Amino acid sequence: MMTDLRVAVCDDHPLFREGVTRTLTELGFDIVAEGGSRDDAIEIAQRHQPDILLMDISMPGGGLGAIGPILAERPDQNIVMLTVSETSDDIRQALQDGAKGYVLKGIGSSSLAEILHSIAAGEGYVAPALSAKLLAEPPVSVADDSLFAAMRDLTTREREVLGLAAEGLSNKAIAIELDLHEKTVKHHMTRIFSKLSVSNRTAAAIAWNEAIREASVRPVA
Repeated sequence: MMTDLRVAVCDDHPLFREGVTRTLTELGFDIVAEGGSRDDAIEIAQRHQPDILLMDISMPGGGLGAIGPILAERPDQNIVMLTVSETSDDIRQALQDGAKGYVLKGIGSSSLAEILHSIAAGEGYVAPALSAKLLAEPPVSVADDSLFAAMRDLTTREREVLGLAAEGLSNKAIAIELDLHEKTVKHHMTRIFSKLSVSNRTAAAIAWNEAIREASVRPVA
């Protein structure tokens, strides 16, 4: 598989990092830099400007702590967490801070390659089991006024699309359900992400579910 995607890998375990870079190189990715700490990740993002930055959570300085500084300088930087952590707090923080993907280290090489291509194309990704886990949990806090204001800004069709996405339907399934073109659904999802200030469908679905849970107290519309 040939690709022109430029990828950087940050992980403080040299053997794992070398394995990932070797595998991605064999799959045609261009590995532009490697690092092993939060500071490395920030410097790599600024100096090398990779298409995708693969980053662990458990490394010196903390991977999660690198997301904010990186996106402050490069808002369009695609960040993907590649980690063993299945902790809900870590997943939520990564998504809320702007990571485009959250991938568990047990993933196969071909699946990782597909995910990186989809993220480069503008999609988001969270490991399915983790996404289901997050959506099944109660919200960590009561939905605030800004969330309700954002929900009110959604069109009727966007709410329909988001509601189905929150139920776990893919863009293709939503298109069939609403008798739309899949490309149209993708356009709606992009607008939804923008209005809710989220970077992927899992974060959007969590926001929707939090708003629905509070709707009996403060209706969304």
